Amino acid sequence: MLLAATEMVRLNRLSEDEKAKAFEKAGSIIRSGGLVAFPTETVYGLGANAMDADAAARIYAAKKRQPDNPLIAHIADREMLSVLAADVPPAAEILMDTWWPGPLTLIFRKLPQVPRGTTGGLDTVAVRMPDHPDAARLIRAAGVPIAAPSANLSGRPSPTTADDTMVDMEGRIDMILDGGSCEIGIESTIVDVTEEIPMILRPGYITYEMLQDLLGEVRIDKPLDPAHQKDFRPKAPGQKYTHYAPKAPMFLVKGDRSAVVNEIRRLTELAESEGKRAGILCTDETRESFDRGVVLCLGSRSNLGSVAHNLFHLLREFDEAGVDLIYSEAFPDNELGRAVMNRMIKAAGYKEIIV
Repeated sequence: MLLAATEMVRLNRLSEDEKAKAFEKAGSIIRSGGLVAFPTETVYGLGANAMDADAAARIYAAKKRQPDNPLIAHIADREMLSVLAADVPPAAEILMDTWWPGPLTLIFRKLPQVPRGTTGGLDTVAVRMPDHPDAARLIRAAGVPIAAPSANLSGRPSPTTADDTMVDMEGRIDMILDGGSCEIGIESTIVDVTEEIPMILRPGYITYEMLQDLLGEVRIDKPLDPAHQKDFRPKAPGQKYTHYAPKAPMFLVKGDRSAVVNEIRRLTELAESEGKRAGILCTDETRESFDRGVVLCLGSRSNLGSVAHNLFHLLREFDEAGVDLIYSEAFPDNELGRAVMNRMIKAAGYKEIIV
C-alpha cells in the first residue's frame, strides 16, 4: 500500500536543534513500526525495527522483496548484539575488534526473541555495526536494532544517494534521511561465523585476502546459479535472487584490454545500426577509446575503490539516459575486484562476452 508522501530530510541544511528533532522523529517512526531510509558508509539502508515482525514485513512489501531473503540488523554498539546473538564465537570477537564499526556483517545463531520475519525464516541473524554517524544516531534514537536492506526496489541497483533512494521509495516509506553520498558504494562483506571455519557469503570492501590475513583460514561460499536455486534458502542477502540490475540489458565483456575495447566499439556500432542507443561502462584507462554511445567512467583500474564507489550510481544514470543496452569492461576477480565483479555479474544477469 502506497503512502501519501515520503518525507525527505536534508540533514546538511538543518541546525543542530533541527537535526535533533529530525532524528527524534525518525526514531519514533522506527519504534512505531514505520520505515526510514538512512545513509551508511556502504549504501543507503531501508530501516525498520528488527525486533518487530510486522515492521520487517513492511520492508519486504516496500522493496517487493521475497520473504526468504534475510535482512541485516544494524546496531550502534556491542551491547545491542546481546539482544540478537545467542553466542559470539572467538572468530567473531576478532572480526568485531578489527572491523566494527565498519562494512562487515556477521552471521550469528539468533536468540528466540529475534523474529523469523527479520531472518528470512532462519535460525541465524545477520548483524552489522555501520561506520556512519547518521546511521549510529538513528539507531540510538530508535533504541532498537534496525533491520535494513539496501533502500531500493528488489533487483535494482542499490542507492548510494538520498535522491536515488527517492526514485525507488517515494510513496513507499515514511522518511528518507539525506546524509550525502555513501563513501564505499557497495554493500558490506558478509561472513558466517556459525561455521567452524568462517565462511564469506558475500564479498565486499573487506576482502577475502584481508580476512585470511587476520584469521588464517577462511572459506568462500560457492556461487550458486539462480536458475538452480528453487529450493535454496539463502543465509545472507544477495545469495539467491537477481540484484543490482539497470533497466537495460547489460553485458560484461572479458578479455585482453585492447580486445575488450575493440569488441565494445564493434557492438556499439552494431547497436546504432539497428537504431539502438548503447551505454558503455569504461575506466579512466580506456575512456578516450570510445567516441560513440553514452559513455560513463567508473574510475581507474588502479583504484578499485573508486570503481566500487561509482558503480551503482552510474547504472542508475544509464536508466536516466534511456539506453537500450549496456556494455561494460570486466575486472580481476580478486581482492576488491571480487566484490565489484560479484555486483557486476548479477547486474548483467550473468551475461558475459569473452573475447
